[in-house]
Amino acid sequence: MTQPAPTLSNDTRLLLLQLAEKLDALRPDAAMSEGIRLGQALVLSEQMHGVTEAAYVAEQDLLAAMPLVRDDETRGEYAAQLRLIAQGVTL
Repeated sequence: MTQPAPTLSNDTRLLLLQLAEKLDALRPDAAMSEGIRLGQALVLSEQMHGVTEAAYVAEQDLLAAMPLVRDDETRGEYAAQLRLIAQGVTL
């Protein structure tokens, strides 16, 4: 049985798309890493909200929406997944 896609906030959708764009723009064929996933969630959330409680909440929501990085996954492949998630597609 398929579970319904979680409801994402507008901020989370926007952050997913911003990260996807960033990953595609810079070295899309390079390896994606868990460090990039974690670091970019913080950076993008703080760019959106400053260093505030709202940034912390946005970061946690974004991390919850983002899949874990698979072995041998490229930045471009991960970006494609983020776009699908932002569109409400479950993976």
